[in-house]
Amino acid sequence: MNPGLLLNGTISFAITLSSFAFAWVLSRNQDQYKENSKPALFSLIIFWTIVAITYLPTSLRMFAAYFGNQEMDAILYFIAAVPFAFISVPLVFFIIYVITGSMKIGEYTSLIFTFIGAAYLAFLYNSGIVGPIVTDWGSIFMINSDAAINLYLMGLFVIPTSMILGLLLLILLQRMPKRIRYRTALPLVAISFVFDFMLTDMIAIVDVMQMFARLFVLIGTVLAYLAYFPPHTVQEKLGIQEQMNNTHINPIDHNIEFFLKDRN
Repeated sequence: MNPGLLLNGTISFAITLSSFAFAWVLSRNQDQYKENSKPALFSLIIFWTIVAITYLPTSLRMFAAYFGNQEMDAILYFIAAVPFAFISVPLVFFIIYVITGSMKIGEYTSLIFTFIGAAYLAFLYNSGIVGPIVTDWGSIFMINSDAAINLYLMGLFVIPTSMILGLLLLILLQRMPKRIRYRTALPLVAISFVFDFMLTDMIAIVDVMQMFARLFVLIGTVLAYLAYFPPHTVQEKLGIQEQMNNTHINPIDHNIEFFLKDRN
């Protein structure tokens, strides 16, 4: 029995709890957003929920590996692969909707990534996996399909990541108050952390890489929470304390509204 597997499972379970908690906080505050911002907000809620659902069976399979149950380890890997395959769908919708303000364009684009995710799952289940390789720090499976890996890298990694970077560039080029820049840029950085390291986690062939990828996913989740609820020291350093306090008086001035305020 390897205590490193328990640590790995604990980190994965912490990701599950923090992601569920953040999705719940966003859902609880949805009445503070304008109607034209709610589709983007809903996509973020779905994104963080998918992150949580992905890492729940992942944490359980680490515990299964700890107790030497390889069959359950493999079953839980396949279960976790289902929500993971569609992690890019709400993310793509969010980015497209924020940029264009069009639900139809966002839905059509998301549908494309839904098909890509479904194709990835089809190749994954048809070709199977190799493993598990249980080490001191993790339990690793390798995808036994070049087609699945190529879809994974291009459809689920390169394109969505490029879209995130493009939206970040758009934010940098916009003139906006510090508070809005902080609450817009940091969530995107956090989402990029979570998204990219989730992908790294799924293709990791070294236990240390798997462990660090999950640690950075957890850090990304914490960053996302801090973007909405920054500590007083951060507020003072950025000079946004007074602006942040004013949101309790006028809660509708959120980051999403900045992009959508002139759109129907």
